[in-house]
Amino acid sequence: MKYAIIAAGEGSRLASEGVKAPKPLVTVHGEPLIDRLIRIFMENDATGIHVICNDLTMDVSRHLVELQNEGLNGRPIPLSFYIKTTPSSMHSFFELSKHMEKEPFILTTVDTIFRENEFKEYVKAFRESVKSGLDGLMGVTDFIDDEKPLYVGTDKDMNITGFYDEIKGLTASEDSNASNSKYISGGIYGLTPPCIDTLNRCIGRGESRMRNFQRALVSEGKKLKAWSFSKVLDIDHKTDIAKAEEFLSEE
Repeated sequence: MKYAIIAAGEGSRLASEGVKAPKPLVTVHGEPLIDRLIRIFMENDATGIHVICNDLTMDVSRHLVELQNEGLNGRPIPLSFYIKTTPSSMHSFFELSKHMEKEPFILTTVDTIFRENEFKEYVKAFRESVKSGLDGLMGVTDFIDDEKPLYVGTDKDMNITGFYDEIKGLTASEDSNASNSKYISGGIYGLTPPCIDTLNRCIGRGESRMRNFQRALVSEGKKLKAWSFSKVLDIDHKTDIAKAEEFLSEE
């Protein structure tokens, strides 16, 4: 299984709140965020881990070089990374996708915090969904603690019917899928090669943001399902670090 990590953001909000480390190197529960993801991916049979980081903070790329040379906790890592500052997360994904075209893969952002046992079950479910002909399995949660959540519409079988910026104020007659949605995107994407074709068309149209890519998957008729995590957190503010520490201490 291949994995990919978007770690190209500037982390400007954390920096403005006094956090000195670049976001990928912020320590949560005793591990830098990027090390935690790499470790978890290795525990879930990673055959390749691809990372994109920006060219503004060389501490991250130096850390990745160390991981390539020395491994993680003494364990060799099949790690490749690319240094490029991009205008959006979707453009970062586009750069990574050039190395992910031939087989299914799982993509996350570097600050995605989830329970490890749930992720293991998610990986298992993704492998099974690929065998059944699904194009993608999206990690979602009904825990909402996000400034700008992306709501995910699903039917009773967890097939994804749409992605929505706003739910409040909608009535069932206006959009039954949106008004009945209780999930938001968790920033965890299990995708197959046909999804990259959709991504390429989005880039060609000048679109940006991952939520626009997800909407394009639905509009093009890709078969997507949602897989529910009990809770997924992002590290956008200094206070989120304490929230993540508390959450992970419950595992």
